[in-house]
Amino acid sequence: MSRVLGDYLARARELRSAGVAFVSVSLVEAQGHVPQDVGAKAIVSIEGLVWGTVGGGRLEARAIDHAREMLARADPRPESVRYELLRDLGMVCGGAATLYYEVAEAARWKVAVFGAGHVVQTLLPLVASFDCDVTCIDPRPEWISRLPAKKNVHAEVVADPAAAVRRLASGSFCLSITQGHATDLPVVRELLAWGEAAFIGVIGSEPKSRALRAALLQEGFSREAVAAIRCPLGLPIGRNDPAEIAVSIAAQLLQVRDELGGSTRWHHLLAEHEAGVEAS
Repeated sequence: MSRVLGDYLARARELRSAGVAFVSVSLVEAQGHVPQDVGAKAIVSIEGLVWGTVGGGRLEARAIDHAREMLARADPRPESVRYELLRDLGMVCGGAATLYYEVAEAARWKVAVFGAGHVVQTLLPLVASFDCDVTCIDPRPEWISRLPAKKNVHAEVVADPAAAVRRLASGSFCLSITQGHATDLPVVRELLAWGEAAFIGVIGSEPKSRALRAALLQEGFSREAVAAIRCPLGLPIGRNDPAEIAVSIAAQLLQVRDELGGSTRWHHLLAEHEAGVEAS
């Protein structure tokens, strides 16, 4: 698999994991002089260009506009559009390009919480108010029973929470907020072994973070995988009480979701790619 295709698949996977709809645009046919080779690809979200290029200049501007129109009308059907570059776009290089547009509809954001204690009792109603599905897993029925009854919340009593990891949806944001290091470690170990979580966060202090990472490294997990764990979980805001900790965690979830999902800065990333091509 080429590096470009690998980059495309990785970016598309990130967007799907974050629940962001996008359009994949591919140059499938070219006649005469066109500013890119057949096989060139771009990814467009509702905010604009996210990755890649199908030629820059007016052709790409038209492709971005068309892709955004498809997302705005929520039409999942693929489309193939042929552009005569001089006639349709005023590009003096002439030629013709056929672009294939394919919509990848947004996968619903999934959040999995291991633990149902004091912080989670405050956190879960807040996260459940977002446009997401939440799964909460804890071995204690008395704590699970206190969670809010909402249609997007699935609460489950599981004697061994780590055993529930591989039943989660790929791309889930996973939080380990259990009773302590001894119960967090098996969950995080299984999450790393699974390898399908978009986010792994663990509640705790800096000393706990060091102990957790040391244990995982000793077990043979890569430094890169261990370094990606967010521990302490939450943004460095607020005080040390359940309500404010919950707000800091919810804020971090939104922050990471938006970073993965293509916030407004992404459409500037390649928008000026080879800006002079249209004059060719």
